[in-house]
Amino acid sequence: MPTPAKAYAAQSATTPLAPFSFERRDPGAKDVAIDILFCGVCHSDLHTARAEWEGTLFPCVPGHEIVGRVTAVGSDVTKFKVGDIAGVGCMVDSCGHCASCNDGEEQYCEGTGFVGTYNGPDPVLGGHTFGGYSDHIVVDEGFVLKVGHDEKDLAAVAPLLCAGITTYSPLKHWKVGPGQKVGIVGLGGLGHMGVKIAAAMGAEVYVFSTSPNKRDDARRLGAKELIVSKDADQMAEHANSFDFILNTVAASHDLDQFLGLLKRDGTMTLVGVPETPHPSPSVGNLVFRRRALAGSLIGGIAETQEMLDFCQAHGLTADIEMIDMQDIETAYDRMQKSDVKYRFVIDMASLKN
Repeated sequence: MPTPAKAYAAQSATTPLAPFSFERRDPGAKDVAIDILFCGVCHSDLHTARAEWEGTLFPCVPGHEIVGRVTAVGSDVTKFKVGDIAGVGCMVDSCGHCASCNDGEEQYCEGTGFVGTYNGPDPVLGGHTFGGYSDHIVVDEGFVLKVGHDEKDLAAVAPLLCAGITTYSPLKHWKVGPGQKVGIVGLGGLGHMGVKIAAAMGAEVYVFSTSPNKRDDARRLGAKELIVSKDADQMAEHANSFDFILNTVAASHDLDQFLGLLKRDGTMTLVGVPETPHPSPSVGNLVFRRRALAGSLIGGIAETQEMLDFCQAHGLTADIEMIDMQDIETAYDRMQKSDVKYRFVIDMASLKN
């Protein structure tokens, strides 16, 4: 029988998130039940809850940066046992048999498309999925991650399930490493993890920001220097010198100013999705130095596990500010003003209390 769950949900695009009850499925043979301890707050949560992207299904329970403790496992589960610390990221299912799924790239599933942890079609109960702003979740073990960090760090691990993998995947795919000069555009929830991970991979890292007052933070996080992107002289000093640029900014902006900083055969990869399209970049900026402009979407389950293990080995977690569930609307308002360093995380004990 399905079990009652407590959550916070948006009932419409214009109503604040508020207490909400629904039912989770009981664990099936391949399922893992997780008591949610912490859930990160991603900008995607805000976009979806407020219907700033098309297709929001209400009521909407956001949350896809989940860390918790396993409370039950199905009879066929082999990777987890009761008491383990586990994570759930941006997806909870996929078709499992298309070319991308067979390659361990479930985020690019070409069959059904991946099933989002929230706002996706529920493959078991019908309706749509409800995410991590809730007291517990039940997920197929194939989409559950092992968390090896110390328990004192678990709140700061939660954002790795989205911000961590969103930046790790392109850095790994484009083979960032020692001897490379790498730029990170934007120093927010994604950007601060991009700096940490690229530095841990051995690259010489620079941050591009419109805010000179972020220089000390950029250096603390692992960057060699911060380049003020609206300062033409500073930008010109670095022309044709970057091997790779990871652009985390989710607002429409001029891409040419960064493409011109790439070496021949350099790549800039976009991971931020703006509400309105970027101005079209100059073809000449690409053609004359064989530069590439690319995109990247989270990572597959195997790569997400690899990222968690990498972060554990290098002592990496997110910089977070803990909040109670009841303060989510205040957190959303602050996120819109970029008033967080660098990720809000919900202490789910506040929901239970």
